[in-house]
Amino acid sequence: MASNFAIPNQLFILILAVILVIVIVLVVVQWRKVAESKNTINLMEKEIELKKIAMVEKDLENKRLMENPVQLPKDQQEHLTQIRTSTDDVRGNVGYLHSEINERLARLEAQTEQKKLEEMLKDIEQKEKKLYKK
Repeated sequence: MASNFAIPNQLFILILAVILVIVIVLVVVQWRKVAESKNTINLMEKEIELKKIAMVEKDLENKRLMENPVQLPKDQQEHLTQIRTSTDDVRGNVGYLHSEINERLARLEAQTEQKKLEEMLKDIEQKEKKLYKK
């Protein structure tokens, strides 16, 4: 009778051992995933820090360049002055032409509206004549 209980006991222990092994494997797999995630997060944090440092360095370089303007030769400075002057002139002309176009467009719209109203007035007068003749 003792041997009858030994087989179920051994089977029970074997099932527990298999379950324990499965649990241990799952825990190890999850632990590795967590470790990989931590490594990935650390790597991303380092990349972000490097990008921030690069941005600060670039900003400092830009500020340094702004503080120490490059001195151009006299003829190039004169050429730049001429370009700026001609650019201002062109901008002024563009503004003037834009205003003129808007004014002409408004006048054209007003003339078109006036012609429509005159046509309507003639139409109404003709209808009134027909109405009075009856």
